[in-house]
Formats: sequence, structure tokens, C-alpha cells
Amino acid sequence: MVKQQKEEIDFSTSLSEVWRLLTDKEREILRQHSTIQHFKRNELIYYEDDEPKDMMCLLKGKVKIFKEGVGGRSQIIRMIKPIQYFGYRANFAQEDYLTNASAFEASTVCLIPMTIVRELIYGNPHLAMFFIKQLSIDLGVADERTVNLTQKHIRGRLAESLLFLKDSYGLEEDGATLSIYLAREDLANLSNMTTSNAIRTLSTFVTERMIAMDGRKIKIIDEERLRKISKMG
Repeated sequence: MVKQQKEEIDFSTSLSEVWRLLTDKEREILRQHSTIQHFKRNELIYYEDDEPKDMMCLLKGKVKIFKEGVGGRSQIIRMIKPIQYFGYRANFAQEDYLTNASAFEASTVCLIPMTIVRELIYGNPHLAMFFIKQLSIDLGVADERTVNLTQKHIRGRLAESLLFLKDSYGLEEDGATLSIYLAREDLANLSNMTTSNAIRTLSTFVTERMIAMDGRKIKIIDEERLRKISKMG
């Protein structure tokens, strides 16, 4: 893990959602206590059972939240994109982390001590409502994913994952290639299936001209059909 560093952070843009809710005094408190940390590709940011001490905001890169399952098989719970907050739920729940987080690619993260976050929340009801809203949104997404990953067939789950990646990270300049390159194992872990099933289903999608693949690059050719498959399950 790269040592925490005190670096100049442009809070007005990188933490804009929270920044606009704070007073000048609260902003200065945030400046004084925040640090940034750099993580290499695949480097763990926090571990399951760690004590949650910081709220994190991804400034640059991509982060996956995952949990190790039976037989060492991972399940990707969420993918974090810039500028998104993570790592704070466990502290609010007064429990250790239930998941792991790792950098999917070289990433820069802003860390704010939860003691400071709590101090700001106690004095700022607008900030408190921000976190209530964020936790409520996350809970709704988690509920929907639980149903989708357990009830949808393999094709529906994989189509949903491809659309999720497109909606989360966007497309490259060609307007079709996903702006994130996942190994087949990661795509399988995101879709709650074995790697072999993910490879087989991707090949079927290619044959049916819904996507095209070049190594880890995936180009969406027929988004409308993918959405129909995802919806039908």
C-alpha cells in the first residue's frame, strides 16, 4: 500500500457533492484532515474484517468492492467510479468491513477520517441528509442486484453486467467500446457465474452480433437487444 500523502486537492471539483453543502469553516476542517493515497492496479484498499476508519472518495481510476465466497470464488458487489464515495457504511453501522476493495486500475483515493465526517454531520443536517440519500440509493441498487443475480438466467445476467459497465463508465471515442477492460474472471464475478460460462456466453453474444471483442475490449453493437435480454432475464 502506498503511504498516505498530503497533497494539494481541488476539493471544489473532486468532492463537489459534499463541498457545496459545507460552510467555509467546515471546508477548512476537511482540507486540514484529508489525505490522498495512490494504489497500483489490483492493490487492496481495505480488507474484510478491517476496522473502517476513513470515508473514501475515488478521485481517479476504478475500484471494485468484492467479497470472497465459498471455495475462494469472488463476487463483485459494486464498481466505484470517479467521483464516488465508498467505505463509510461499516463505520456508520459500527462494524468491521464485510467486503474488500481493490483498485481495478491505478487509482487515486481521497481519505477523510470518519471521526471528522461524524463531527461535520452532527453540525450540518444537509450533510446528514446527503448520506441518508446515498445509503438509501445503495440499498435500493443492492436489493435489485440481489434479485437479478439470483433469478435471471446466465444470458440476462451477463447482458445486465455489460449495460451496467456502459452506464457506469461510458464508452470510448468510437461510441461503442466500453471504457473499462475486464478480465473474463472479473466479468464472471460481476455476473455471478463461472468464468467458463461467462466465456461461453460472450462468444454467443459475438456470434449473435450483439457485441464484438478484441482481447479485453468489448464493443457493444446492439444495445437495444442487450437491454431486452437483460429485462427478460
